[in-house]
Amino acid sequence: MKRLSRPSWMPIDAYILALIGTVAVAALLPARGAAADAASGASTAAVAFLFFLYGARLSTREAMDGLRHWRLHLTVLGCTFVLFPLLGLAARGLVPVLLPRNLYEGLLFLTLVPSTIQSSIAFTSIARGNVPAAICAGSFSSLAGIVFTPLLAAVLLGNSGGGFSADSLLKIVLQLLVPFVAGQLLRRWVGGFLTRHKKILGYVDRGSILLVVYTAFSEGMVQGIWHQVSAVRLAGLLAVEAVLLAVMLVVTWYGAKALGFGRGDRIAIQFAGSKKSLASGLPMASVLFGTHASLAVLPLMLFHQMQLMVCAVLAKRRARDPEVAEGPEGAEAEAPREVAGGAGAGVGSSASGPRR
Repeated sequence: MKRLSRPSWMPIDAYILALIGTVAVAALLPARGAAADAASGASTAAVAFLFFLYGARLSTREAMDGLRHWRLHLTVLGCTFVLFPLLGLAARGLVPVLLPRNLYEGLLFLTLVPSTIQSSIAFTSIARGNVPAAICAGSFSSLAGIVFTPLLAAVLLGNSGGGFSADSLLKIVLQLLVPFVAGQLLRRWVGGFLTRHKKILGYVDRGSILLVVYTAFSEGMVQGIWHQVSAVRLAGLLAVEAVLLAVMLVVTWYGAKALGFGRGDRIAIQFAGSKKSLASGLPMASVLFGTHASLAVLPLMLFHQMQLMVCAVLAKRRARDPEVAEGPEGAEAEAPREVAGGAGAGVGSSASGPRR
């Protein structure tokens, strides 16, 4: 999803500021009673509509064309759904010394969500990497996440996440997968409309995510769960996430080199394999965690902003690499004027798929 524009001097992504503002509103004016029921119903409808748009935007032809670069896509999927979760499981040793149980569960959930699309493409382009590979890798990751994320969450988090069960997996199918498939089936008729009105629909995307955040944090305020988290614990979470991001950036870069990928592919693997989608993770958390969703998505929100800031600096450094790129995968690509946030985290990069 395209981020909101911001002044060049502002160090924080403007969409994150909107999310923080939404959290503040939920803290001051949480929805209660009938208002909470209405907000919950609207949030459910918004999530279903988001995934319908994801499906309608994903170009099946472009996705199939990208299969020829299957080694790169498998590498990104391995980083996203194997290596990340393993690191998340390793962090269990930090409980309860550094992380309380509830924040650890959110951290583990963060490692299970798919990669971003638009920000991966933007950073890959700035670094003069293989942009088509980044488009396909991010799209495949987002598509796989609809299935892998809830299954991994059910296996690794069990009932601790606030109600993982056959019923919660059925909700995932009905609320996420069915609308996505419907979007794919109707793409032939609605694709042109979505392309012509993508700017307006971008606001719908962002508004839907903000509604999900408001509903989740309102429920958290009503339940009183925020009294369980201190500033020291949040600082510990930030430190753990900084190490997690650093490890993934190093592993994706040097691991891709060890696997024999060229410079352009290594850049795509690093940026697509080291990031997590806020846009995909938030709706899934709202379905899977229920009233516990506010704490579950907090680690993801913090990691999202961290990855944007770090990868923006790294992409500019990669663009100045003295290495000579070889072949089309190292060809220079015109850098986009603005780097998009993955809040799209997981909506669409282009017409090829979900942005985040």
